[in-house]
Amino acid sequence: MKSRWIAFVALAAVGCGLDLWTKHVMFTAPELQRGGVSWLVEGYAGYQLSLNEGALFGIGQGAQFWFALLSVLAAAAIPVWLFAFGAARDWWMTITLGGVMGGVLGNLYDRANLHRMVWGVDWPAPSERHGEPIYAVRDWVLLQLGDELRWPNFNIADALLVVGAAVLFLRALRAPADTDGSSDPAA
Repeated sequence: MKSRWIAFVALAAVGCGLDLWTKHVMFTAPELQRGGVSWLVEGYAGYQLSLNEGALFGIGQGAQFWFALLSVLAAAAIPVWLFAFGAARDWWMTITLGGVMGGVLGNLYDRANLHRMVWGVDWPAPSERHGEPIYAVRDWVLLQLGDELRWPNFNIADALLVVGAAVLFLRALRAPADTDGSSDPAA
């Protein structure tokens, strides 16, 4: 079980570290700070900064406290599920939840304002918010299919969370006999 702990912690650390590093790089790029778009593939994929005070797709704007609380609860529950309740017997669960934990921690860092950003100083704001801490997730990945179909901006943590949720969903569809990891070739 020690190897599962090591894998889980390493994946969470790498995922969170990569998320925070890319956010730092993007949010300190002068050409992006002025609202610009830097295209990798013109009209389809690029970088653009945005702040999200809500959750997935901007749902729940202004409920940052509740999303931060949910993140803290998830960060506590995931290791319990894996190691106290035995889900870590399945390598897929260990790997998936390591990535999910990295995503949870990366976005929690932002929601707790550990980036130390301030409205009106680090990001434009209406005068009534000037000087307040920014409790928002920093997003920077831009994907679109022309101007008609534009995906909401996201970050590495968001990608880890969405991919993790998809893998968990697919694992839940498998037969109950497979959930103990016995069919796992790496077990």
